[in-house]
Order: sequence, then C-alpha cells, then structure tokens
Amino acid sequence: MPCIYFLGTVSLDPSKFDGFNWDSGNITKNVSKHDVTCREAEEIFFNQPLIIAPDPEHSQAEPRFRALGRTDAGRLLHLNFTLRASQLRIISARPMNRPERTAYETHRR
Repeated sequence: MPCIYFLGTVSLDPSKFDGFNWDSGNITKNVSKHDVTCREAEEIFFNQPLIIAPDPEHSQAEPRFRALGRTDAGRLLHLNFTLRASQLRIISARPMNRPERTAYETHRR
C-alpha cells in the first residue's frame, strides 16, 4: 500500500478505486507531448511516496487533483486527475518540473 502525503484538505485513498478511466484524446496527447504512457502514469499511484493536492484552479466542473509520484523505473511524474465513480481519470501526465521535483524530494525524506 503506498504511503500517501496529502497537502491541503484532500482525503483520497487511491487504493479504494477499482481502476483507471482514460479519455482517448488524453492517451495520445500524453504520449506525443510528454512521452508518458498510460501504464507509466498509473504506476505512480502504487509507489511511494505519492503526494496529492487539490487543484482548485481547474475544478470548475468537477473536483480535480494534482499528484506527484515515481514510476516503477524511477521517473518522476506530475499528473492531473479527477474521480469518476469508482475510477481515477487521469487528465494529463508529464515529467515533473524543477520546483515539483524539489517538493517531491522534500517529502521523500
């Protein structure tokens, strides 16, 4: 079970969900734009640490979240996602930028 760090008032346990829901446009966009596959993006929810924070700036139609995590190969990713019924819907996935890596490494210690 991953160790999950929450920032703000988020109370979300990804292990309670039964899978992932992908939009076909986002699948190709994440690969072509950022070279991040669906499988690789999903891996961060099963590795430690996983940092999740609310994303109020993009939460007009539904609550959205940001996640920082590590893939099985050690790649550091930033994801935006929402919850759809009992599934996690990943909206975007990309490599972490420098400030995100610094924040992530601070929480690893």
